[in-house]
Parts: sequence; C-alpha cells; structure tokens
Amino acid sequence: MSTADVPLIAPKPATVATRRRRGSSPAGGITSPKRGPAALVSYLVILVLFLLFLLPFTWLLLSSVETGAGLSASPTWHFTLANFKAILNVQTVYQPMLNSLILSGGTALLTVICSALAAYPLSRFRMRFGRSFLLTILFATGLPITAVMVPVYSLYAHFNLVDSEPATVLFMTASSLPFAIWMTKNFMDGVPVSLEEAAWTDGANWFQSLWRIVLPLMAPGIAVVFIFTFVTQWGNFFVPFILLLTPDKQPASVTIYTFFSQYGEVAYGQLAAFSIIYTAPVVLMYGVLSKFLGGAFNMTGAVKG
Repeated sequence: MSTADVPLIAPKPATVATRRRRGSSPAGGITSPKRGPAALVSYLVILVLFLLFLLPFTWLLLSSVETGAGLSASPTWHFTLANFKAILNVQTVYQPMLNSLILSGGTALLTVICSALAAYPLSRFRMRFGRSFLLTILFATGLPITAVMVPVYSLYAHFNLVDSEPATVLFMTASSLPFAIWMTKNFMDGVPVSLEEAAWTDGANWFQSLWRIVLPLMAPGIAVVFIFTFVTQWGNFFVPFILLLTPDKQPASVTIYTFFSQYGEVAYGQLAAFSIIYTAPVVLMYGVLSKFLGGAFNMTGAVKG
C-alpha cells in the first residue's frame, strides 16, 4: 500500500479546556500575565504618582476659594469668590490672557504650516544630506533658549523689533520649529506614497497632494504638533519677558509674577485663582482637539489594488 492510499486523519481541534491547560487564550492569542507582587508594586507606584500630581491641584482649588490662604490649605466649608473677583479685570486677567492666546496661537499655527512644508521633502524625497539635516534639527532642540537670547535681543534692537508682538511670534516659531519638523516628518512617513502617486497620475502637483491627501490623513499628527507647540509657548516666560517691554503686551505667563511682591509677600489666594484661569484654555483646547488624537492613522482601504 502506498502512502497516497493511507487516509489522512485530521487532528482534533483543541478544546477550551485544552487551551487553558496549555496556557493560551480561547482565541489563540497571548494571555495576560498573572497578577502577582510585580503587578501590585506597579499599581502602588502609579497611585503614588497620581497623588503627587493631585496634591498641587487640590491646593489650588482650596486656596482659590479661601480667605487669607497661605502655603498650607485645609478643607473648609467657608467658601468665597473674593479671590476671583479681585483678579477679574482687564489689567490682571483679560488683557494678559488675550496676549497669551495671540502669542501661543499664532506661534502654533505658524509652526504647523512651516513644519509641514519643511517635513514634506524630508519625508518624500531622497536627499544626499537628509539624514544629516535631521540630526542637526534634533541637536538644535537641545540648545537652551537662554544661550541665544543675548544675540537675538541685540539683533531685534538693531532692527527696532523689540516690543513687537509679530516679531516675538516669529522668534517663538523659529525656536519651536526644530522639534515640530522632527515630529511632523515622522507622522508624514505613515502616509503611503501610493496615494500621492495616484493623485499625480490624475494631474495634481505636489502642493495639491500635500494639501488634499497628506495633511487630511495625518490630522492626528497635526493636532499633536499644534497642541505641543501651544502648550510649550503658553508657559514660555523668558522670551516674552525679554522681547516685550510694554506691560499691556505681556502674556499671562509674565504677569503671573505680579502676585509676588518685592517684600516677599505673596497673595496666595489670588495666585491660586489666577492659576486656575490660566490653566483653563489649555485644558479646553485639548478637549476640543482630543477627537483627532486617535493614536494611529486608519488608512484601511485607501488604496485599491
């Protein structure tokens, strides 16, 4: 009898009990690790970190509604809005917050546009010095801003650009571009080139393919770059403090130091209330743009074979 005449006996499918004895999941995947001392230690570390981040926010909330708040805050049922009423005026809150929105929003928008235009050739074209240029960009992100402020101030003073908000936005954009280009290039690499090739076949140029194909598909990456730049410049103190001299043009990150008097006395209640208002726009912006932060690009079915 030849081997071709021997009937083949198919192996019995493994039952659920067999899979459990083998240590695999019912779907054939990898099971989660067993909970043990290592998992307990991980949860404790996460809990400690959560408490460390929660305590400052708790102090802000309690101090902002207390009268005569100090370094220590204690829960009380005697709440007051006097701290918020004391700071809600044009000089303390409204004008500085508007200046912060102009500086941070303008910087983030201009950074996103410039980083997309700069990252496109780095992502799509093979250049001889492309890798060297990327490494130079990465090195530029490590330069401290204080190391370049003296020559920048001299340059601005020479061209009469000191105390100019548009000029300040340009420098803040230049300081934000290196890391923004690096991030944008990595996000742009995730968009298949075949989509642009199909558009080029239909007669589109590089700008049309970038505007209508690449940028819409990498919308989560654009949102990440915008949020990162906005949050970074929202808390930027040194650059506006040096380049903006008029108090009416300074952002909230600079005017927050007016709560510290020259004699060492601090209005902690008003400082806490101002800090809550100062944090609100960043939280609201993240909530609005969070729908774009899906974690990955979904391009299934974008290219037909």
